[in-house]
Parts: sequence; structure tokens; C-alpha cells
Amino acid sequence: ITFLDTPGHEAFCSIRERGAQAADIAILVVSAEDGVKPQTLEAYREIKTAKIPYVVAINKIDKPNADIDKTKTSLAENEIYVEGWGGDIPCVAISALNGTSVPELLEMVNLMAEMSDLKADLTVPAEGVVVESEMNIREGISATLLIKNGKLGTGSFVIAGNSFSPVRYIEDFKGAKIENASATMPVVIVGWSVIPECGAAFRTVDSKKEAEKLAREARGKLGEETSRRRSFRSSLEKFPADNFRDIGPSLQARTRVSESKLPLASGAKDEPTIVTLPIVIKAYVNGSLDGVKYELAKIKHDRVQLKIVSKGIGEIGENDVKFAIGDPSIIILGFNVMPDKKAAAIIERSAIPLQVKTFKIIYELSEFVKATLLSKVPKEYAEELTGRAKIAAIFSKEKDRQVVGGKVQEGVLESGSSVRIMRRDTEIGKGTIRELQQQKKRVGEVREGYEFGTLIESKTEIAEGDKIEAVKTVEKK
Repeated sequence: ITFLDTPGHEAFCSIRERGAQAADIAILVVSAEDGVKPQTLEAYREIKTAKIPYVVAINKIDKPNADIDKTKTSLAENEIYVEGWGGDIPCVAISALNGTSVPELLEMVNLMAEMSDLKADLTVPAEGVVVESEMNIREGISATLLIKNGKLGTGSFVIAGNSFSPVRYIEDFKGAKIENASATMPVVIVGWSVIPECGAAFRTVDSKKEAEKLAREARGKLGEETSRRRSFRSSLEKFPADNFRDIGPSLQARTRVSESKLPLASGAKDEPTIVTLPIVIKAYVNGSLDGVKYELAKIKHDRVQLKIVSKGIGEIGENDVKFAIGDPSIIILGFNVMPDKKAAAIIERSAIPLQVKTFKIIYELSEFVKATLLSKVPKEYAEELTGRAKIAAIFSKEKDRQVVGGKVQEGVLESGSSVRIMRRDTEIGKGTIRELQQQKKRVGEVREGYEFGTLIESKTEIAEGDKIEAVKTVEKK
């Protein structure tokens, strides 16, 4: 029995999907403590889509809070009906930690395999699925293959999509070198021309010439698909941008705020500035890279956008670091990889501080990117209305300094505040309150309902009947 163990984290849904497509039988693992979780249902959907038989393994029965019956009820509530609970799905309660009932689980898998009548032809060339691929600086590109049918021997060539490799030697799941491998066996093949795509089907051919021909044909099809996408994007760009522009902001810019409420924000809404956060991603294997990309795709903000400028598998290398030297705003993220010796030396000698971060846990990587993104959000400011008053008298005017009197209608006027000068609900100028007096005494503020005298510094001449609106500039949340 070959087990394809898939991560439970939401980010690795693509690995679970590929696992379900490659497998003959599935084991749906459910915690006896927690019952059905979102990732359980997501894995169940992949099993149903792949249309393969499955067995439920209720794990962690060694835990004090384990409740097998409650877990079966949780399964039934989500339309997963196990034997004895209204359904025919085999179910085994196990402890992965202690090994309790694991032999019974393996027996159940073998029984289901017999019932499914699984067969393979060992006389034909091997074919199957690329389970995982990785870059090793010393050995080159390697891939883990699951042979679904046929027999694989040294001296042949394997091809997956636009990538091929000679089979110089075969490694089994223990890392031992073997001469031949057959159906249901996982093997590692080293020496691929390019990194094969995870989940891709592979086949075996006898000669390098035939492998190269098939790879060229696959590259040609890939190129045609890329050209079609570019052509579609180009046709979209020919449409005038005005056809898609939202007229909302311009309408808001022309609309004055009602005078009935405080505090109020004012000012035209400009198109927001979009800041780019460039990222280089390196991961140990292709599946991990998929998980990181999936997790980063969920991080969105209307003022900052993530841009993956480079991605790949293997250690953080010299070229990755040179990217960051060319643009110090670039962040290099390593997931389960570290900088190689050359890259580490460049990072250490660099006169420019380089942002190189490595992680072993995907949610920690995600949290770091979220925090970095929020720190890049441009600050926005708005004028907040704090008070409104009507001018009843003009006492004197000298150059840009005017002494006027009036009554506060709303809010509060404060000494030092900026003011908008309003005439018939239209702003005609701006100014600053330099001094406030109430009953001929200098004060710091005047509240609603009270009369006042004030010295306002403004180039705009104020007249009786005008209104002044005191505002302060605040940072928008």
C-alpha cells in the first residue's frame, strides 16, 4: 500500500486534489476530539469528485476528550454515513500515536482493493502521475512519480508535459537504488530537463529522440495557449478606459455634506494611490510553492497589491538576491528553504539592507506578509468638521487679519483651528482662528449657543451673514 499523505492546512487544497486524483482508495481522517472540520469537508469533496472508494479513520482515540459516537454523529450531520450509523462507509477508530487498530485499517484498505478489482499490466511501459518535484543544487531536478500501470526500468526515458528525464537509476521510497519498478510503487527520478508540473501524467518511451519530440510538441501547445491568453488581454486593452470608469467618486466630490450632523468629513475623493509590494517566493517542493501562492492570493487590499516578481523551488539563490539588490523594496520569502552559500555571502556583504525572510510554518509566512502589506498602506487624511458659526458683525480689517463677531451654531470653535469661509453654502476661502474672545475675555474655545469675537487670518474678506466652519485634519482609518 502506497500512502499519499496530504497536509490538512487549507492552503494545500491543490495537493489534496492531486492526491485524490492519483489514488485508488482514500482514507478520510477525522479527529475523535474535534469531529468534522472545514478541511474534512474539503477533502471529502475531493474524494467525491475523484469518484474513488474511501474509508473513514477516526483518529486520536487515545485522547481524554475522544468521543467516537459524537464523531460519527458529526459525520452523519455532514451526510457522511458510516456503517452502523445509517450508511455503508467503512469506519475504523484508531490511534496514530499508539498504533491502536492500525492493522485493522490496513486490512480494510486491502479488502476494499479486492472489492474494487484493481489490476495492472506489468508488460507495458510505465505510466502514472507526478506526485512532487523539487530542485536540488547538487543533483538537479528530481520528481517523485507514482506508477499507476506498467513497469519502469533503467535505460528508458520518462516524459511529463514539456519535461523529460533519462532513467539512469531509480530510487524507491527508502532512497535505495533499484533496477526496476512496477505499478503502485512510488519512485524518484533525477535529471529532468525542466521542473515537471505536479499532478501531470507521465509516460515512458524508449529513446531520447522520442522524448524530446513529445516535449517539443507539449511546449508548442503550451505556447499556443499562452499566445491566446495574451491576445485576449490585448483585445481588452483596446477598449477605452472611460467605458469602465466608476462615476461615483466624481459625483461625491461635487456633493456638499449635510449641515445637520457632526463630525463630518469633507473634500473631493481622488483616485486612490495603489502601492505595489513585490515578492520573490522560494519553496522546497512544488506542492509547497502552490500552498504559498494560494495563501498569498487571499491577502488583498484596495491600496496595496502583492506582486510575485519571481517564484521557484529550491534554495534561495544568487539570482534571487540580485533581484532584491536591483529593487530593495522586494521581499524574498523562503518556505522551508534557506539561502545557499553564495546567496548568504551576498546578503551579508550587501551595502543595502535586504529583506530575506524564511519560514517553516505557512500561517507565520502569511501573517508576516499581511503585517508588511498593512505597513505599506499610504496614509489618508481628511478634514473633520468640529464646529460651525454664523458671522453677525465685522469689527475691523487690516491686511489679512479680520476681527469679526458671531454665534456658534454647532460643535465648538477652538483657537488655532483652520476654518472654511462659507457664503450661501459655497466655500469662498480658508483661514485660521488666531484668537478667540468671549465676554471680552480671551478663551481657548467657544461652545455651541455662545457668542464670541475672533481674530481670523485670511486673504478672503468676510462679510456679515457668512458662516465659518472649523475643521481639523485627521488620519483616515
